[in-house]
Amino acid sequence: MQEASKKEAQRIAIGMIAGLALGLILYFTGLGHVVDYMKPIGDIFISLLKMVIIPLVFSSIFMAMYHLGTPESLGKMGVKAVIYYFMTTAVAVLVGIIFVNLINPGVGADLGTAGLHGLNEGMQAKVSQNSGGWFALYNAVKEVILNAVPKNPVQAMAEGQILQVIVFSILFGMVALYLPKESEPVVKVINSLEKMSLFLTHGIMKFAPVGIFVLMTGVLAKSGFSAIVSLSKYMLTVILGLGCHGILLLFIGSWKSKKSPMFILRGIGPALITAFSTASSAATLPITMANVEENLGVRKDTAKFVLPLGATINMDGTALYESVAAIFIAQAYGIHLGINQQLIIFLTASLAAIGAAAIPGAGLITMSIVLSAVGLPIEGIGLILAVDRVLDMFRTTVNVFGDSVGTLVVDSMLDDSDLKDDVEAVATT
Repeated sequence: MQEASKKEAQRIAIGMIAGLALGLILYFTGLGHVVDYMKPIGDIFISLLKMVIIPLVFSSIFMAMYHLGTPESLGKMGVKAVIYYFMTTAVAVLVGIIFVNLINPGVGADLGTAGLHGLNEGMQAKVSQNSGGWFALYNAVKEVILNAVPKNPVQAMAEGQILQVIVFSILFGMVALYLPKESEPVVKVINSLEKMSLFLTHGIMKFAPVGIFVLMTGVLAKSGFSAIVSLSKYMLTVILGLGCHGILLLFIGSWKSKKSPMFILRGIGPALITAFSTASSAATLPITMANVEENLGVRKDTAKFVLPLGATINMDGTALYESVAAIFIAQAYGIHLGINQQLIIFLTASLAAIGAAAIPGAGLITMSIVLSAVGLPIEGIGLILAVDRVLDMFRTTVNVFGDSVGTLVVDSMLDDSDLKDDVEAVATT
């Protein structure tokens, strides 16, 4: 499975490089119009991504919530871990939003976006209502929260209201936790839906090298090297945001565990190097588990429970990356996002991270979710594909680092009686 994933990543990389080369050739030879004949292939790829979003989001998040277990079965360790991971994911998204608004990497970027279709035409008029200080912020928060609760979940799915679908999936999954016997038939159906959606997504990703090749060619054929320069500023924004969040996590881990930052970094160094080189938190999990137990002194019971939980629901790096990417794409298209839209990005990126770990090609799919939530064109994914693989290595490293620090923090907050209670609670469920 890991070998197949590696080959898939290699094919996507080849598609990106080939698209980059052909795009530059067409740009400098004045044959940029040729991409108009290739564009339908890219459109089909984007449509396939859109097609799988709703069933995948609903089933993945429902099953992620179902597998968390109730607070009673999770015990003190599980509750503290879930709360900690949710908080750090939200902080990561906030850090990303702050950095992208400070640096504005997409403002004035020449990425060949002129004339591209697919924009939500009514959005720009709505986002102009972003003045008025704290009262406007209160109204924005109120509007986002009210709009997040679906009046009709079926209609929300039909209309592609992603945030409403996520909220319904979480609530529906929580209900299934407390009614295990009654929900068993529904859980089986949704579990099958998740597996089928993942299989379909994997099939779509086989088409990804061709789709990415066409999208990359289109971007570079219209803008040349200016696109690469613009993307370097975008890359810097993502890496600075990830670095800042990593330092914050290191400070929290050092403070709660009363261990020096260098001790923590040395202890999980092998796991971080593996995460960076493989861009896979799942493949790194055995090494991460060994590092936190043997090098950081985390109790085995804590590591065995909290680390796999973190690998499922804690995606700090991915969530931060998605918030930066979404706002960068809006800036590149010349669309101003107001408080409302950025709050939606904040909520969507945070919540989508719950189910992101189980999704093959997670970067593309979860990025589609965030863009759809605020009405941005999914075609904008083509603008950032050239550097996605490199940034994937950085964000995966932060994901693994966040899991490790979370395990260290949770372990420092527990005593032996808490662990005994958790073992007994799990044994009786």
